[in-house]
Parts: sequence; structure tokens; C-alpha cells
Amino acid sequence: MSERDVAAKADAAREALSERESVLIAFSGGVDSSVVAALAHDALGENAVACTAKSETLPEAELEDAKRVADEIGIQHIVVEFSELDNPDFVVNDGDRCYHCRTMRLGRMYEAARERGIETVCDGTNASDPGEGHRPGLRAVEELEVISPLLAHDISKDDVRAIADDYGLSVADKPSMACLSSRIPTGLEVTKERLSRVEQAESILRTWGFEQFRVRDHDGLARIEVAPDELERALDPDFVRAARDHLKDVGFDHVTLDLHGYRTGSVSPASEDDEDDFLVDDVFAQDYPMRK
Repeated sequence: MSERDVAAKADAAREALSERESVLIAFSGGVDSSVVAALAHDALGENAVACTAKSETLPEAELEDAKRVADEIGIQHIVVEFSELDNPDFVVNDGDRCYHCRTMRLGRMYEAARERGIETVCDGTNASDPGEGHRPGLRAVEELEVISPLLAHDISKDDVRAIADDYGLSVADKPSMACLSSRIPTGLEVTKERLSRVEQAESILRTWGFEQFRVRDHDGLARIEVAPDELERALDPDFVRAARDHLKDVGFDHVTLDLHGYRTGSVSPASEDDEDDFLVDDVFAQDYPMRK
């Protein structure tokens, strides 16, 4: 995709937004929602509002980052609060957890929009998202009739980063960051305790300079995933000792390093075509070749 084609898509999205009286953007501070916010601010000025929903599944560091990026864009930014843990369908953590979460989160966005006389709610779904396996949250976007400018104008994940770079946004190269509940395996209840220890553990890894990682919570066993190019650092004996000690301090009983490295959706239901997301249910029940 040429720079001219990407620019044309951005222009089309910006033009479509300018035809609306006002919009509220579901704003996480990630690259997708930041590009939508930048386009909407260009198109509508003060009639565009970025809205971040604060809950137990949003790391505090991400909330602060959202505030910073909104200020960088120059868009009006508001923070609303709600709790996914109030919904038993979310807490049970079945294959539709993201659907329940997104329904609640976007519902709260619509409430905030109505309070301000805004009819249109936008989100950052891009053209690459529908093809990325099990994504029940997209069903909530469709049911609530949320406008997705990136998807509507065929702006892919790579296009989004190019547009963010054109805007000079600091999040242009920011790794994706799903909510904290995505670290808890499907079928294991989402609790405040589990969310808190995951947030604290990931904060430690971020402080130590890791960029693309997850700490999965297998009912008290921490499974650390880091990007392949950061795996060598994670295998350093000093890191191993520090990770073990610090993660046990925040509440984990056991600490492990996943040698597969970072993978999206590795504790969620995999699509039938996505064998990379396969997980062994009981690692000790498998047959492995043994050295003779």
C-alpha cells in the first residue's frame, strides 16, 4: 500500500467524520483509537470528545497514557467509570467474555454521549480485526451500531500505524495492549485479586524495560510471555531470579517463562484455523521424546 493510498483512506475517513454533528470516541490511548481521535479532532474540533472508561481491567499506567495522548492530540478527554465485575456473565469468563465487556464498556460510552447531546459513538476497530480469529467483542460493536471509521474505510493495522506516524503520535509504534482480563484463561473466574496481581507483575516487567509481553495468571501460576527478540534477556539467570522473587511478592505461587514467547489470545478460545493458539491442558499428561 503506497503512502498516497493510505493518505486517501485517511482523507475519506476524516471527510465522513466531518459530516457528523459531533462524535464521542471510545478511547483507550492505543494506536487505533488515537488515530480515530486525531481524525475526528481534525474534522470536528471541539465537537469531538475522547472518552476512556476506567475499570478494574484497565491498568493505571494505560489510563495515564490515554490522558497524555489525548493531550498530545489536543482533543477534549473525559474519563468515566464502571465495573465489569458487576456482571456475572463477565466474571464467569467463558468464550464470550469480551462480548460482555465490550457491551458494558460501549454502553457506558453511549451514556456519556447522551449526557453531552452526542449521538455518534466511534471506536478503533480496524480493517484487520475481523480476520484475527475469535473476536466476540466485534459482535457488541455491531449490535450497538458503533461507528468504526477505520473499518469502514478499509484502514488496516499497518495503515493505522502509518497514519499515526504522519500525525507524529507517540503511540505510532506502541505494542497492542488488551485488557487485563485477557491474561486469565477462559473458564477461570475473573476476580479483582487476579487482575491486581497481573497488573503489578506486568508493571514490574515494564519497569525492567520489556516492551511486548504478557503475564498470564493460571490460578496462581504466572506464565510470562515475552516477544521472541526479548527472550534472550528473559533467560538471563539474574532476570529469572528477580522475576521469581518479585512475582511471588505480588501474590503468585509459581513463576514460569513460556518458551513459545508472546502470542495473542494464548488463553482464549482459538479459531479453528489458528493452530498457533493451541494450549496443552495438562503438560504433565503429554508424551515427549526422551533422550536415551
